[in-house]
Amino acid sequence: MSDLMFPMEQDSQVAPWLKPLWDSLNFGKLPNAILLHGQSGIGKFSFAVELAKALLCEAGNSSKPCNQCEACHWFNTGNHPDFIALVPETHRKLLPQADFESEDTPKRGKASKDDSDAEPSEKKEKKNISIEETRSAIESLSIGSHRGGNRVILIYPLELLRSDSANTLLKSLEEPPANTIFILLADRVDRVLPTIRSRCRLLTAPRPDRNQGLAWLKSQVLTIPGLKTNDADIDTIYDEQGGAPYAVLESIIARHNKDEKDELTIAIAASRLLLQSMAQGGRIPWLETAEKIHKAQFSFLLATMQRWVSDIQVVSQGGHARYYPKHLSTLQGLSHAARVPKLLAFWKALVQARRSENHPLANRIQIEALLSQYQQVFEG
Repeated sequence: MSDLMFPMEQDSQVAPWLKPLWDSLNFGKLPNAILLHGQSGIGKFSFAVELAKALLCEAGNSSKPCNQCEACHWFNTGNHPDFIALVPETHRKLLPQADFESEDTPKRGKASKDDSDAEPSEKKEKKNISIEETRSAIESLSIGSHRGGNRVILIYPLELLRSDSANTLLKSLEEPPANTIFILLADRVDRVLPTIRSRCRLLTAPRPDRNQGLAWLKSQVLTIPGLKTNDADIDTIYDEQGGAPYAVLESIIARHNKDEKDELTIAIAASRLLLQSMAQGGRIPWLETAEKIHKAQFSFLLATMQRWVSDIQVVSQGGHARYYPKHLSTLQGLSHAARVPKLLAFWKALVQARRSENHPLANRIQIEALLSQYQQVFEG
């Protein structure tokens, strides 16, 4: 899941729970490189876009971005010459005013016919930032900024940079060009090269508490024409997705649009089927389940497995289910039936699988192996 920027947020890109972090920034003394990291789906990308605009804003006061100057106008229309965004093809829809490109330019975030017919491994490859794009961006830094002020490079998601692209970036961080600021975003900072982390100022994006996150989410839902949902459904999805408001809003919009080919829609449906199967414990039809869900986003399925197993572990120790409280009775039954050593071994297998979740591997084989191991958790 990614951090999305939604139309209803154009007047305030910074989520309420990220406002203290925003207020702590001194725009006059920012380092050359900032690494913003935190859970996926909590608003990091919107925060970074607003930060980039503030750094390019030409207002003469401290209230930035002003949204009035020429620089802010250019930024809002996606045309600022000193703003460079390095994002993979699958994430270009997140850029400002992505739908207002010329007819001759492929729409950001829109898949072409060739994309829809591509093999899963090819789609995964397009989640990486190409070395050509990285080199082109870095080479452009040798030219002075167009407007004589700051130049901002935003890179997201940093952990998906290929090794050759990461090495190219590292060289620029070691000798940063004048008046150039790198805004780097990562969902998993542990997957970022230590040499890159050491050259950045780390900013941790906090997750909102449940009440704050739900209040924001429900206010956003009200602004979407024709969208009908109820508070109970929102609460359930919020818990299932780990308290990430932007990710939940993305899920609700995908369900509202009923786009059966949408990657998120497919992942959500597969996740629900996966949960139904895992609820059966030792009777899980693991081979059949793997057949039905293996085309969905692997990282999404792994996250679902981890949350379900986490709840089993917590409930077994007398705690409260965090992600699936509505399935408490099922979780309690599974916690009594599970063999603790095997459950812990399965948890470790999930952690190991997440380390390579973005690699173009044979997902179906991995899912079959994991679900087979899950079945064995409940065998004597």
